[in-house]
Amino acid sequence: MKMNRRGFMKACGVMAGYAVLGVNLTKEAVASAMDFVAMRQKSVYNADAKLYKFRKSQDNPMIKKIYDPKKGFLHDGPCGHKSHHLLHTHYIDRSAHLQALKKKGLKFKI
Repeated sequence: MKMNRRGFMKACGVMAGYAVLGVNLTKEAVASAMDFVAMRQKSVYNADAKLYKFRKSQDNPMIKKIYDPKKGFLHDGPCGHKSHHLLHTHYIDRSAHLQALKKKGLKFKI
């Protein structure tokens, strides 16, 4: 079946119409989703503001007391030696041991 110029132009017009319709529907769907995200974010922030007395840890009086330079437990500050030793973790590579266990035939359910 051969298509003449008029049939080709008609098919292109129909396809362009559907493309424009699809773009407009997608644009509206994305805009409504973003409105929902904005409403959800606003409600979460409002709930946090009502629920928590201290939203930032540096405003909490107990944290201030712990880091007090004169009589606090971590008196050398948030980046001091004692706080680093107690509050920070260190990475230990255990992959070689894991590979050795796998070679022995042990199977893990991860």
